[in-house]
Amino acid sequence: MSALIPFPRMFAVRQKFPPSPPLDIPATVQREFKLQNALSRIKSGAQIAVAVGSRGITNIKSIVLAVLDILKAAGAKPFILPAMGSHGGATPEGQIGVLASYGLTEQSMGVPIRASMEVERIGVSADGVDVFCSVEAQRSDGIVIVNRVKPHTDFQGTLGSGVLKMCVIGLGKRAGAAACHAAATRLGYEHTLRSIARVVLRTAPIVCGVAIVENQFHDTARIAVLNRDEIEEREKELLEEAQRLMPRLPFDDIDLLIVDRIGKNISGAGMDPNVTGRWVHGYSSSLGPDNQASPLIRRIFVRDLTPETHGNAIGIGFADITTTRLVSAMDKQVTYINALTSLTPNGAKIPIHFDTDREAIAQGLASLALPDPRQAKVVRIADTLSLVNLEVSEAYASLVKQRGGLEVLGDPREMRFDTMENLAP
Repeated sequence: MSALIPFPRMFAVRQKFPPSPPLDIPATVQREFKLQNALSRIKSGAQIAVAVGSRGITNIKSIVLAVLDILKAAGAKPFILPAMGSHGGATPEGQIGVLASYGLTEQSMGVPIRASMEVERIGVSADGVDVFCSVEAQRSDGIVIVNRVKPHTDFQGTLGSGVLKMCVIGLGKRAGAAACHAAATRLGYEHTLRSIARVVLRTAPIVCGVAIVENQFHDTARIAVLNRDEIEEREKELLEEAQRLMPRLPFDDIDLLIVDRIGKNISGAGMDPNVTGRWVHGYSSSLGPDNQASPLIRRIFVRDLTPETHGNAIGIGFADITTTRLVSAMDKQVTYINALTSLTPNGAKIPIHFDTDREAIAQGLASLALPDPRQAKVVRIADTLSLVNLEVSEAYASLVKQRGGLEVLGDPREMRFDTMENLAP
């Protein structure tokens, strides 16, 4: 059937985002620790847990190394604590493997990794929710939390993904993540995260947070050290900055979005709902005017998983079409544990899948009920983090000329496929 469907021609464009000044990471981290006097409570010989998560954060290896060097210089004995809820199959080995995919190993970091999933109950929130914390973290002499601040994938508000969330989901391991998500169904995400985080901040030996903000190029734009008593207040300001710097798709009306790859290193939801408008608790695939999604993307075709996601295909449920090779690459156990712990089964649903990209695109175009598929508004991206360079169909040609902030990189041409009938890079 694919041979009977004419495809639109595509051309490359670049979004012209303003660049951020380059950061000297070791110097910035050292300056922030000194500015906040964050080492004043750390005694020589103190065992300090450096909590690190499972996202694809640019420069994470350099940032964590800088934090470790500062702690060692202060006489502390730091170790790395995987702080990623149920990711990595909710096993120590799986979480060590996730960290290794980001270059964080005992050898490269020069410190131990303590990956036990054991937790203890450290209190109860104002709403009566049990609060859990990693035993390794709780028995340390201090905890330093390293995480990126950005809009959350499950809800919208004045709290995103960042240091507070890692206090709850990361330090809480699978038990803490499950308790939080269960309570959030009754009380709301932001309220639940804040109320549990306040117990963790009051009870656990947290020293500070190292908050990272990235720009539209997925580069490090800012690193800020937040002392324990100011984490909640200052993270709100950093979230506002992250929202301003977050890349978006250049168009609000798309017939078919082709996404080359999804994964946990791209987004906690595999592909970011803040970009696609498809949220973790459901979306509409209606082609009619009743579909109020923003942006309005009528069909999404996802081609592959990232290697760094270790088979976790969470987010594939937000696609309409995928490939048989992606489905074969899924680690269903890891994916299902993540989806069930976060109470978001939509994200693990397996969509219609085809053996080749050509057939998947043809069926996606056919499902749009357009008089002429060659006029379809098609956008191709690498992933929802990488939105600087993209390909768009000829239907956008006049709009690209009218719009500022878009640079045309080439002439329209037919979609290119390899000998296996899959899209060329």
